[in-house]
Amino acid sequence: MNNHQKMKAVGAYQYLPISNPESLIDLHLDKPEPTGRDLLVRVKAISINPADVGVREMNNYEAESPKILGWDAAGIVEQVGPDCQLFKPGDKIYYAGSVSRPGSNSEFHLVDERIVGNMPKSLDFATAAALPLTSITAWESLFDRLGISLNTGENKNILIIGAAGGVGSIAIQLAKLAGLTVIGTASRPESIQWVKSLGADFTINHNNPFHPQLKEVGIDTVDYIFCLNDTVQHLENMAEVIVPQGKICSIVPTDKATWTGSLKMDLLFSKSVTFVWELMFTRSLFHTNDMIKQHQLLNELADLIDDGKIKTTLTERLEPINAANLRLAHEKLESGRTIGKIVLENF
Repeated sequence: MNNHQKMKAVGAYQYLPISNPESLIDLHLDKPEPTGRDLLVRVKAISINPADVGVREMNNYEAESPKILGWDAAGIVEQVGPDCQLFKPGDKIYYAGSVSRPGSNSEFHLVDERIVGNMPKSLDFATAAALPLTSITAWESLFDRLGISLNTGENKNILIIGAAGGVGSIAIQLAKLAGLTVIGTASRPESIQWVKSLGADFTINHNNPFHPQLKEVGIDTVDYIFCLNDTVQHLENMAEVIVPQGKICSIVPTDKATWTGSLKMDLLFSKSVTFVWELMFTRSLFHTNDMIKQHQLLNELADLIDDGKIKTTLTERLEPINAANLRLAHEKLESGRTIGKIVLENF
């Protein structure tokens, strides 16, 4: 550890409600040194995700060392570890990182190069920082978990539950590129408008039964469902509208304290439905053999963005990156009413 150089960071020593000024605080920490396949990144912009709120609320961190959150960043490679093969100092990059390591809410950050992509050339740091976590989640869900292929024009449809958030905003665009008819759920005029602006063919309200609303737009069953919102609450509706032998992917575990009940998986039995989970941190948590796939898909995504086929989902910028602005961003996210992504730039 290089004890001479310090860096700015924002972290938490204990879980406190976000309205408490001690819930996230400004810190000065030792600047880390890269080893192995790690890159040392000079962080230029970060974005906020439900993962930040979830980890902050876990309350399992030790009071003597602060928890640094943040799983989305864009920046410049400052230094590379001795085993790096993919990047060199000066490269502009974007990535989501690993939930098992300190997060990106710091001036300098270590990340394994296998989960990092070259930043889209057509974007600035803030618009790029809005993308990695949600894009990796949407990409892995559609193409790895549900087995959809990009650019096949499948003539099938997908229902995206909670389509106006960060992951939904990317999933709509990727599903359209794959040739699917997209039905997004949204419940407010501004979220309905956002979902349609990203290319959704139809919208329905997730607070009401799905089947009658789908019938109104001439759809009887859906081939794929991507659930980005309370899996337990929506399972009966999903079971009713999924086509026999269809596939459902969810990114929302069932153990949230505010939710009751467990998943009644038998509802899917008679239709032989495939149900699959997606967590974008799986590859980095377990150092899977195909971990480098996140590097590859971020590069592929950058090409799609530079070709004008996918657009960034940034909807709000805050500056600078500090505890006060991060508390504000967390508060907005915790309201459950954000559309797209909130990004903070510059320390």
